[in-house]
Amino acid sequence: MSASNFLLANLGAEVAIPPDIREHLALHGERLEHDRAVPRPDEPVALELRGIDLSFGGVVALQGVDLAVRHGEIRAIIGPNGAGKSSLINVISGVYRPDRGHVAIDGRAYRPVPTQKLARLGVARTFQNLALFKGLSVLDNVAAGRAYVGRSNFLSQIAGLPRARREQADARERAGRIIDFLHLTPYADRLAGTLPYGLQKRVELARALAAEPRILLLDEPMAGMTATEKNELADYVRLARDEYAITVVLIEHDIGVVMGLSDRIAVLDYGRKIADGTPQEIASDQRVIDAYLGVPPENEDGEGI
Repeated sequence: MSASNFLLANLGAEVAIPPDIREHLALHGERLEHDRAVPRPDEPVALELRGIDLSFGGVVALQGVDLAVRHGEIRAIIGPNGAGKSSLINVISGVYRPDRGHVAIDGRAYRPVPTQKLARLGVARTFQNLALFKGLSVLDNVAAGRAYVGRSNFLSQIAGLPRARREQADARERAGRIIDFLHLTPYADRLAGTLPYGLQKRVELARALAAEPRILLLDEPMAGMTATEKNELADYVRLARDEYAITVVLIEHDIGVVMGLSDRIAVLDYGRKIADGTPQEIASDQRVIDAYLGVPPENEDGEGI
């Protein structure tokens, strides 16, 4: 039995996997074993977390989490509900300041910073819940992704100074290219709020790409989508990684999507990282299976707690 089939057999009762994705994995699991382009261990690290601790009012959200993300890979973070996935992405994006530990981009540690400064560090993110300007067109929404990248201030934009005009023209030109890349051109002039949910998710991906990020954080990008929409968006994420040479950090509940899309996977449970490896390694890791089935972790004496 392939590693993909092993995971499906053990977790299928607990994790909602659309039938067509289940069939795809069952048919192509062996191909995934050989065709996935996993970065070599000696390749440079784009993003690194060391010893991250985070708590809220005595409730531990993360404990001693280490994570290394190599340039150009799609790195998934998974785990049961409440495992600490969203807390970790919020630490990376600067929303939360960890109690201990540090985050580094290309070897340079940074503290939580405002959104505009984070964008200039080369980090962009999408959100689990849509955050589009529904009363603006698709083109304007995507162009808005350049807001924190430009150098002109609000007053110069209002006054229409030359730098501001150049940046606005550049934003719309780049937005147009990304819209075309993601096959959104027929909807460019439509109000974002009038589009089907799956297309709105693609618009949000386009807006994040408009910032020209080196690191793209995707917080449950497939949430609420149909199986077909998930497959399409997964393809676009992979194509965007290749086209724009970006590094992707992905939080996603859908195990089928994660297995088919990711180069490596880190698994959290109760705020701790319990496993880290390729999809095939994660699929056969008993600790991961136990976490999804609700088996209590063992203490230092090897007994359940």
